[in-house]
Amino acid sequence: MGRPKGDAARSKARPSSSSLAASLLPSGSAAAAVGFGGYVGSSRFEASISNEDHAPFLDLDSEMAQHLQRLSRKDPTTKIKALTSLSELVKQKKGKELLPLIPQWTFEYKKLILDYSRDVRRATHDVMTNVVTGVGRDLAPHLKSMMGPWWFSQFDLVSEVSQAAKSSLQAAFPAQEKRLDVLSLCSAEIFAYLEENLKLTPQNLSDKALASDELEEMYQQMISSSLRALATLLDILLQEPDKAGSASINAESKLASKARRVATSSAGKLFSSHKCFLNFLKSESPSIRSATYSLVSSFIKNVPEVFNEGDVRCLAPALLGVFRETNPICHSSMWEAVLLFSRKFPQSWGYLNVHKSVLNHLWQFLRNGCFGSPQVSYPAFILFLEVMPTQSVEANKFFVNFFNNLLAGRSMCDSSSADQLSLLRATTECFLWGLRNASRYCDGPSSIHDLQVDLIDKVLVKNLWANFFELSKDSTLHIQRKPSETLSMSSSVNFLQELGRCILDILSGINLLQQNLLSFFLKSVQESFLNMLQQGDTETVTGSMRKMIDFLLLLERYSGLEGESWPLDQFMGPLLSKAFPWIKSSELIDGLKLLSVSVSIFGPRKIVPVLIGDIETSTLLSVEKGRNMSPEKFIKVFQEIFIPWCVDGYDSSTAVKAAKQDLLLSLLDDECFTQQWSDVISYVFDQQHQGFNKLASMELLLEKARDEITKRSSGLELSQRIGSKPDHWHHELIESTAIRLVRSSPVTTTSATQFLCSVLGGSMEDSSISFVPRSSLVLIYRGILEKLLSFIKQSPLCSVSDTCSSLIVEAVGIESDLSSSVDMIAVTKFAAEVIDGCLFSLKALNQDATLLSTILSSLFIIDLESRISSLVDNTLCEITEKRKDRNLLCGFVHAVCSKMNSQFWKYINYDVRKSSAKILAQSIRSVVQLEDDLQPCQLTLLCASWMPEVLEYLSLDQIDEENICGLLLRESDVWPMWISPSSSASINTHDIPAHLCELRTSKSQRYVSFIDSLITNMGIHRFVFGHKDNGLSPQAWLSAEILCTWEWPGGSVQTSFLPALVSFCKSEPAYGSLLNSIFDILLNGALVHGEDERDSSGNMWVELNNQIEDVKEPFLRALVSLIFTLFKENLWREEEAMAAFKMVTDKLFIAEEPSKNCLRIIPFIMSIIISPLRTKTKSSVYGEDTVMPLEAFLGGWLERSLSFPPLVLWQSEEDMQDWFQLVISCYPVSEKAEEAKALQRHVSNEERTLLLDLFRKQRQVPGASNVVTQLPGVQILLARLIMVAVSYCGNDFNEEDWDFVFSNLRRLIQSAVVVMEETSENVNDFISGVSSMEKEIDILEGLGHIVSISDPSLDNAKNALSAFSLLKLVKDKSVGDEDYLYSLANEIWDPVKDRILEGVLRLFFCTGLAEAIAASYSPEAASLVASFRVDHLQFWELVAQLVVDSSRRARDRAVRAVEFWGLSKGAISSLYAIMFSSKPIPSLQRAAYIVLCTEPISRLAIVADGNASPSDESFSDQDSSNVGLPSEEKLRLRDEISCMVEKLNYEFLDTDLTAPDRVQTFLAWSLLLSHVNSLPSLTQGRERLVQYIERSASPLILESLFQHIPLEQHMAQSLKKKDGDIPSELSVVATAATRAITTGSSLSTVESLWPIETGNMASLAGAIYGLMLRVLPAYVREWFSEMRDRSASSLIEAFTRTWCSPSLIKNELSQIKKADFNDESFSVSISKSANEVVATYTKDETGMDLVIRLPVSYPLRPVDVNCTKSIGISDAKQRKWLMSMLMFVRNQNGALSEAIRIWKRNSDKEFEGVEDCPICYSVIHTVNHSLPRRSCVTCKYKFHKACLDKWFLTSHKKVCPLCQSPC
Repeated sequence: MGRPKGDAARSKARPSSSSLAASLLPSGSAAAAVGFGGYVGSSRFEASISNEDHAPFLDLDSEMAQHLQRLSRKDPTTKIKALTSLSELVKQKKGKELLPLIPQWTFEYKKLILDYSRDVRRATHDVMTNVVTGVGRDLAPHLKSMMGPWWFSQFDLVSEVSQAAKSSLQAAFPAQEKRLDVLSLCSAEIFAYLEENLKLTPQNLSDKALASDELEEMYQQMISSSLRALATLLDILLQEPDKAGSASINAESKLASKARRVATSSAGKLFSSHKCFLNFLKSESPSIRSATYSLVSSFIKNVPEVFNEGDVRCLAPALLGVFRETNPICHSSMWEAVLLFSRKFPQSWGYLNVHKSVLNHLWQFLRNGCFGSPQVSYPAFILFLEVMPTQSVEANKFFVNFFNNLLAGRSMCDSSSADQLSLLRATTECFLWGLRNASRYCDGPSSIHDLQVDLIDKVLVKNLWANFFELSKDSTLHIQRKPSETLSMSSSVNFLQELGRCILDILSGINLLQQNLLSFFLKSVQESFLNMLQQGDTETVTGSMRKMIDFLLLLERYSGLEGESWPLDQFMGPLLSKAFPWIKSSELIDGLKLLSVSVSIFGPRKIVPVLIGDIETSTLLSVEKGRNMSPEKFIKVFQEIFIPWCVDGYDSSTAVKAAKQDLLLSLLDDECFTQQWSDVISYVFDQQHQGFNKLASMELLLEKARDEITKRSSGLELSQRIGSKPDHWHHELIESTAIRLVRSSPVTTTSATQFLCSVLGGSMEDSSISFVPRSSLVLIYRGILEKLLSFIKQSPLCSVSDTCSSLIVEAVGIESDLSSSVDMIAVTKFAAEVIDGCLFSLKALNQDATLLSTILSSLFIIDLESRISSLVDNTLCEITEKRKDRNLLCGFVHAVCSKMNSQFWKYINYDVRKSSAKILAQSIRSVVQLEDDLQPCQLTLLCASWMPEVLEYLSLDQIDEENICGLLLRESDVWPMWISPSSSASINTHDIPAHLCELRTSKSQRYVSFIDSLITNMGIHRFVFGHKDNGLSPQAWLSAEILCTWEWPGGSVQTSFLPALVSFCKSEPAYGSLLNSIFDILLNGALVHGEDERDSSGNMWVELNNQIEDVKEPFLRALVSLIFTLFKENLWREEEAMAAFKMVTDKLFIAEEPSKNCLRIIPFIMSIIISPLRTKTKSSVYGEDTVMPLEAFLGGWLERSLSFPPLVLWQSEEDMQDWFQLVISCYPVSEKAEEAKALQRHVSNEERTLLLDLFRKQRQVPGASNVVTQLPGVQILLARLIMVAVSYCGNDFNEEDWDFVFSNLRRLIQSAVVVMEETSENVNDFISGVSSMEKEIDILEGLGHIVSISDPSLDNAKNALSAFSLLKLVKDKSVGDEDYLYSLANEIWDPVKDRILEGVLRLFFCTGLAEAIAASYSPEAASLVASFRVDHLQFWELVAQLVVDSSRRARDRAVRAVEFWGLSKGAISSLYAIMFSSKPIPSLQRAAYIVLCTEPISRLAIVADGNASPSDESFSDQDSSNVGLPSEEKLRLRDEISCMVEKLNYEFLDTDLTAPDRVQTFLAWSLLLSHVNSLPSLTQGRERLVQYIERSASPLILESLFQHIPLEQHMAQSLKKKDGDIPSELSVVATAATRAITTGSSLSTVESLWPIETGNMASLAGAIYGLMLRVLPAYVREWFSEMRDRSASSLIEAFTRTWCSPSLIKNELSQIKKADFNDESFSVSISKSANEVVATYTKDETGMDLVIRLPVSYPLRPVDVNCTKSIGISDAKQRKWLMSMLMFVRNQNGALSEAIRIWKRNSDKEFEGVEDCPICYSVIHTVNHSLPRRSCVTCKYKFHKACLDKWFLTSHKKVCPLCQSPC
């Protein structure tokens, strides 16, 4: 937007921006009238402006002046903003306020309308609209000055700009008459403005510095708009004036006359001055040429007098030779000019060579499809022929060339059907015009006729007809017959049809013009067609037949030829008469189709006489040409000629037969239809020829008849036509044959099946035409049903054969007995194939609901057998061929059922569907209950998936679907097992014999499995809750029945039903009453069956979180699981707890005696409801203001327990155990201190006192701590009582109380230790005594007997461990003054705790020892040992929890005890056996890992026995020693992990991401890295381990790590560049890696590893990678540098750089900063921002600074070292020191501070005079940090052992590198 070069510099007075212009321009200043220049043509208005009164300019608003000034800017954006602001200002002002603006605006308007930017021009007209609207009539004085540019703007080439200009003119002059007056008034000024525009050139258009292309475009816009404005102005002003006689009109006529004179004068002057506008006609701009054509047309129409002979001669080549115009936008105006010029000046054709100047270009124009303007140009050609002088051309040659070139242009119009249609219409019009106007070109009749015949021959026959045949031959899609059908969208097919119509229009026109001309065409076509038949070339004949068929179809399609006789009389009649004998003898398919089409078009009684004209016999009288044959003669001919010919020929192909039958059916005349059809049927069934298949022939005939019915019934006017309804085609022979076939079982041929399918119809949805009445249809389907029922009755499945078949037979009343000699498979297959072929015909049976529902049910039952057969195949070893055939047939029926989609079922009556559903529901019950030999889980899943599928097909409403579900739940002999549906009472199972009870239980479980699977598939809301019966609530009994069943094949209460029940009740609170009903049923059942729980009373206490299944009594187990889940999920709260409490306490006593059954079940209930009861003090059950008497009940129960003797004295016949259990259940124990305190707050002092008394009573027996009772349950109750007493009364204990507690806990735990130690010893002795001769199965069996622990010690110890764990937890949480157990002194607690934990650790080691010892024999033996731990899962989880919390002292003592024991495996092996167990328990694995990676065991866990223990002695302490570093080969890892570190292979990378091998390998590496990191820096032990890893470890571990780390997510995250949107998986991995780098441990990640999932494994992989980067940076860098996959390496580097390197660099710099180098000669400084370390080494007068720079991708990229300062050190030594530092920091597997320290010591050694190694030029080896000790015996130089070994290896000789003497 800068000013043009050369402009003067901006003055200080001039504002630097347009925003300051208004402030510097005073209001009313003369400067407001200053022109802003730039437009050359402005001088033409200077006179008018100077004559205006200048006074108003002084009042021009300064803001307007500012915006006017901005309009002179070059930048279009500035102009648009200025125009927008000016428009808003103008809107705010009206009338006189705008007058000062008009002169200045006029000046700017003339410039702006020529602006290059269309947006500027449009905005200009928007301002103009507001200006003229505001000024109103005051615009009149300024009209002449602005009307020229205003009129010019109406013709802007941009439509939106021209529309804005027109809007502004209409705003000023709304009436059209006013606008005409303005044009007349200002005509002289407008002509002057346009004339001046036409004189301009691109060079003088503007004085602005504009680009040449912009100037050229502005010039073209200006010239074309001016030309169009001039043409339109002439058309307006020179139109004929009105003849009205009023005075006003006379006045207007005078004004118009004046304007016409001005227009005529100006036009003549312009025409002369611009030399007929020839220069504009020759312009390169299409818009200018188009405008010029329009202007010339206007001149010809309005002022033809301006044209003299010279002008005509001059314009003739330009206008008549205009077909060189290739731009389509010019063609419309071009044609107008050419046609007007030719009409006005016909002599112009004589001024040029027509052939050269016009025709050659015209042919090119035609061949190119009019260069893109077909719809404009093609209609103009007939007008062009009219105006073209006849003497200018040779008619014959001209027309042939014209049509050939015209049709050649079709190739340019392929893309548009409209263009093709325009071409063909032009062809039709021009051709008929040529025939009609032949006399214009010829003199005599003979020559006229010759010209017409020549046109027909060369154009119509050889061009149009030939093209039609060629296209028809190539077209793959033939023309459709019915006009209502949609044509193909293919371009060639569309053109084919339009071309055919073109030919037909021409033929019709010829027929009207002169019939003898038509006969010439017809004879030519007939002769060529018949000649073709004589050639005998099948392909050619077939093609010609198809062409003729296409033409006939077009003849039928277009109704314009109706009433014309020539198509039959002159064209097809003679042709078919001569061709029929050939067609009849050859039986060519397309010939037969030609006959069929001809009959359909012209009618059978018109075509038949034509066909038999040459073969009439004496009995057949001739008929008049063109008239219908009489019915009698027609039927006789039909019988004697056409029926035998079309029906016989059984040796013909199927396609020929089909074509003949098409012809036969087309010959059925409406008047003779019934007789003809009967004759055809009778003839077919009467045939006795050998090889003639009547059924196959009838099947084909009926299918053709079905198509004929469809044809005859199409269209409203044809709906009553005979043959349009199926009833018209019924025949007794068809019905009798169909019924006979279905009743005669032996007939099962394919033709019979196909015949029946064709008779019944219904193969498709819309094919419902049947050729038999409904009564016969019912008989046919009853016969089919009999065959299906017989098949079902012979099913190998008893449930299908007996129950299902009897249900169906009872429903429909059909006997299904077939002869035993009948092939049942073949007969049933016949029936199934018939149904498959006419599926949709079943809807015709809707009125007979029983029959149809039975048929559908039979099909579904066979389908069910098909599905069950897969289960049968898996259970039976041998299957006969007959059984295989039956399975194949069942599979076929399954496929038939699959076709019954929603479209099929919508046609089936609702009653039919409902009846079918009832039959199928009863059938599925039978299958589930009776099929005992099948796999129950698979059977129930299959049936449960099949039933909803069927119900979905049947689409029943909700009520009926609930009724179907009710049928499934009906009571039977085996269902239900526990609860009666009618009374909801429990069922007495005690009187049932044991074997029958077991059988019934098995069947009931199978049926519950079916119901549970239905609930899963259908939803619990749809099945259980959706069913109601007689106002009761069957949902409650069903839910209770499922809960009592507990487990079933494929599921259980806890895994499937109970979660579904809870989920639904949460979403639907209105069903809360259902839960109460279930509770009542289960409680009553538990009370009735409470006696059954007596057998398990010894283990009565149940851990509700894990072992509800330990309760054996079904009702009690169901009740406990239900209420526990309801309270856990907060579905029940305090109110429900109080209601349950009242219910059970009311049943506790019967009169004064306690109910034993209630007493046995109430502890289970109280243990669950006690917590909500404790937190609620009032209950609506007892009244709003009554305190709940919970304390009274509890106090009474405690006093009742106190009345019994101590537990150790209990005798089995007493019932004190139940009361103790009740008391203990009321005092829950929590491991969470906060919950424990909350529970204690709700216990009253009286309760606490009674509870303490009950506890102390147990130790009143002398020696109670040492008494061991054999009665079951006593030890458990005692341990639980101790837990309760400690939790609620612990602070009231005295020393004796604590002694009693600890002695019992130690005793119970020690008893378990003894059992486990004996087991481990027995396993050790057994395995060591195994001989190689024993069988493995015997060994495993013996080992199983050893490890199967039946001793109750583990159960007793479990309770003791729970009590100790709780005690430890509470005591350990005592902080500061808040001691939760202040009665227990620490000096008593600490030694007791360690002794107990030592026992727990011994338990832990024992189970690992047993597995490790067994693993030494075989993995199967180890797995067997480990599997027995699962039987005591809770016990071992308690052990694992306490092992983790054990102290170092307890662990050390336990390890020593195990090692002293002297078994074949030690403590470390036992830990690895647990961690790598094949039957893993996550808590034990976690505990084993923690013990292995912490002291004191970690120092023994990695290095194998026999290796020197890792020494903490640093290398600096050994420098003076003569003993070198211990040999690397001496170090060896333990066998348990060495293979995972050393022997990884590529198969490991293919394992699953959570495979056990992968988990174990990761844990081994985690242990190894954590151990290396825990060792002190620069010690022998650490260096040996690092060197071992470098030498022996497989780098595949790193590749496996990145199989877990989601690098793709990191790439996506890096592309997003948003830190806040980190994917969760990536975030977890990155956090684990960062934590491992920071802490140097992966322990926290390993602790959260279990359960093993991909996400947890990914976290562990990230932690191991972080540890490797910290501990083994050089090892990782070497692996990374050798990677070949660049994409993977870039992802790894990006991940490391983003998530690992920052923490690692920070850690490295922190260690360097904290390092103490203990030397004044050496100092280190760090720069965290630059990641740099500057090491300064000074010695005497020398020194140097080394800068160590860490890369952003450290350690994947190597560290860079530079020397920035050197004093007194030679270049050689400087390079040497620099290289040694570089080698140390790059090869260091550890912290950089260690590398710097070693380098410093290396430099010190050099100053001390120690010689460096001649190979590596370093005193200290850069990898193993050893000194040069291997000396050459000859030259005495010392080398590093590692350097010398590498030299020997690479040089392949053992000689000294310096003196080359042997070493």
